[in-house]
Amino acid sequence: MQDSPPPFDTSFNGLDWVSWLRAAEEVAGDDGYVERLGPRHAAIFVEEKPTLLVSFESRQSILGLSQTEHPLGWSMVKALGWSHLCLLCDGETWFRDRTVYGYFDRLVDDGFFDEFEQVIFYGEGACGYAAAAFSVAAPGAKVVALRPQATLDPRITEWDDRYAEMRRVAFDDRYGYAPDMLDAAEHAFVLYDPEIALDAMHAALFTRHNVTKFRVRFLGSRLEQALTEMDVLLRILAQVSSGKLNRLSLARLFRARRGHVPYLKRVLARLERENRLYLVALWSQAVMREIPGPRFRRAMRTAFAAADTKDLPMPPREID
Repeated sequence: MQDSPPPFDTSFNGLDWVSWLRAAEEVAGDDGYVERLGPRHAAIFVEEKPTLLVSFESRQSILGLSQTEHPLGWSMVKALGWSHLCLLCDGETWFRDRTVYGYFDRLVDDGFFDEFEQVIFYGEGACGYAAAAFSVAAPGAKVVALRPQATLDPRITEWDDRYAEMRRVAFDDRYGYAPDMLDAAEHAFVLYDPEIALDAMHAALFTRHNVTKFRVRFLGSRLEQALTEMDVLLRILAQVSSGKLNRLSLARLFRARRGHVPYLKRVLARLERENRLYLVALWSQAVMREIPGPRFRRAMRTAFAAADTKDLPMPPREID
């Protein structure tokens, strides 16, 4: 009889919300737990080493990112032996739910976060908002938030028309305005693409003495996916833990974009929109030296042909 696969190697593919939570109980084991927090939220705790990652994730993002449909934090548990508390939502809720508030209140009352040497909060978008907002429950924690919203209170961010369905949800009560909730954090890192104006406007609201804002231009609105594909995201979290993450180390990690095709295509699209033929040819040829592709070859040929009809100067043609 074969041994059953380790919990972190078990696929959760095809499971509905309730079945997924039941399967997660096997991973949590005797030292952890799975707790339902109302109909749309849950907490999954896995206890290992004294570094705790608190990740806010949505069921939908897990479906899109993980082949086994596991939370991102389980990768850190498996690789580094961290403890992990996953706050999971079904749909984009921004975790604005009294059952979630009550859960964090209980953690604070029980001294849960005091049991760990280090606590790191993480999330993207709506989950990035929650990571910043609920980090106040663990003073001295570190925070990594990808393109977080500061609030969706229309009195503050009426300019953000992307989430009209959330206008009636209260963002002015407990755990409400995310930038203010970071005051107790040791340090927070806010990563965003400045090409997305509304994301940049939210990032500006996070300007604080203990917040490092870092622009990841041309990575788009799905930062978590892009950084995961670039093999950078888990390294960011590891460097946060070791105290080595700063603007310089982020810039070094961001060099991985040079091999990330979606990034390369976004830069090319911008150059084409601005009709910068010289740079289109230069960029396409530079990319094709490392990553051949019809999209860049077509752009290069089109740029040379257009420049030829206008008798414009162009870089040497190195690739046909």
